Amino acid sequence: MTNLFTPNQPEAPLAERLRPKTLDEVVGQSHLLAANKPLRLAFQSGKLPSMILWGPPGVGKTTLARLIANTAEADFIPISAVLSGIKDIREAVERAELILQQHGRKTILFVDEVHRFNKGQQDAFLPFVESGLITFIGATTENPSFEVNSALLSRAQVFVLNALSEAELSLLLDRAQQLVAENVKLADDVREQVLAYADGDARRLLNFVEGLFNAAEGAGVTEIDEAFLQTTMASKLRRFDKGGEAFYDQISALHKSVRGSNPDAALYWFLRMIDGGADPLYLGRRIVRMAIEDIGLADPRAQGMAIEACQIYERLGSPEGELALSNVVIYLAVAPKSNAAYNAYNQAKAFVAQDKSRPVPLHLRNAPTKLMKALDYGKEYRYAHHEPEAYAAGVDYFPDDLHDKNTVPQFYMPTPRGLEGKITEKLAHLRDLDKRELAKKAKK
Repeated sequence: MTNLFTPNQPEAPLAERLRPKTLDEVVGQSHLLAANKPLRLAFQSGKLPSMILWGPPGVGKTTLARLIANTAEADFIPISAVLSGIKDIREAVERAELILQQHGRKTILFVDEVHRFNKGQQDAFLPFVESGLITFIGATTENPSFEVNSALLSRAQVFVLNALSEAELSLLLDRAQQLVAENVKLADDVREQVLAYADGDARRLLNFVEGLFNAAEGAGVTEIDEAFLQTTMASKLRRFDKGGEAFYDQISALHKSVRGSNPDAALYWFLRMIDGGADPLYLGRRIVRMAIEDIGLADPRAQGMAIEACQIYERLGSPEGELALSNVVIYLAVAPKSNAAYNAYNQAKAFVAQDKSRPVPLHLRNAPTKLMKALDYGKEYRYAHHEPEAYAAGVDYFPDDLHDKNTVPQFYMPTPRGLEGKITEKLAHLRDLDKRELAKKAKK
């Protein structure tokens, strides 16, 4: 009986009430959870590794983390990287130590939106993951290769979660209908629209149909047709995507439209995503990447403009901030294109990773002490500013053994477009000066 001392509790949202309580109730992710699949085997073995669950919103990352904790009979401590900091991490670790000491149980520390933590915050988990105090589970919608630091990534297995298929969403819709409004039916065409609107996101589906069923019951409607759908949920359906394109496909279309120098298509995809509820600052980060990857040194102003547009959005919000971002999208689309610096970075990184550790040549070493000078540190170094054109022609800046074996790599190959056209001319001139200087030395 309810009285003043036992107040009514608010009913949990439909998405929470339908959250699976066992592994067999989970809808989707069969590539991980079916018989003999990786996560199913990990569940069955009871030896659960630290892991990162990577996938779009509403595909069950938090649900799986909770089920893992229940299966392992471990305490579950959830924190959000959006709202938490180092202090919260310390408190979670202290709680995990207390649980281990008092109850002998391990702790699963679940970090939602782990990509929002910076490198220092991510590093804070490492000693406790290594000691086995916590099993770390991170959830992210971003590619862990870019957003999770390598130290943490090397200590966790990455499991990729997929958007739910239409058949899987349909099963969820049936469960929702039985729980919320068993007597309310959906016309076939409405059902198709609702499933397409969800776009693979279970949470989005359940939140939408909860409002739809409640509206129907309130209006005494027993079958929801097209007219009722448009009347009651028009503001949400405005963003409904009949093609069902995935969020990341639209990002890809935006990026490729910019790379393809089509400002109209780039603007279309940018505004499609804004209209669909994408976080403008997420789009801003991707726009910065486009400036770095596809324009590069052909127009260095592009990177600064992209950063400034993000700052404008942070300061002004919507709609002024979105206008600033759209300006940059147009600018990037019409800017000269070059991925030469991007390719140079990747090639140099790969070369260094497989190459041995070569010593710094003596002429490039610093000599702050008498001993170092006596050992010829810095000897014969030529200060470029004292040379004609501020260039020490013929000087080699690579390790000696690279030069001796005639294996000096060339990573940066500028294009003839934009500023890189000038850079190409400059580098050709400097190399010509090198050849002349080396020819003079050869004659002596």
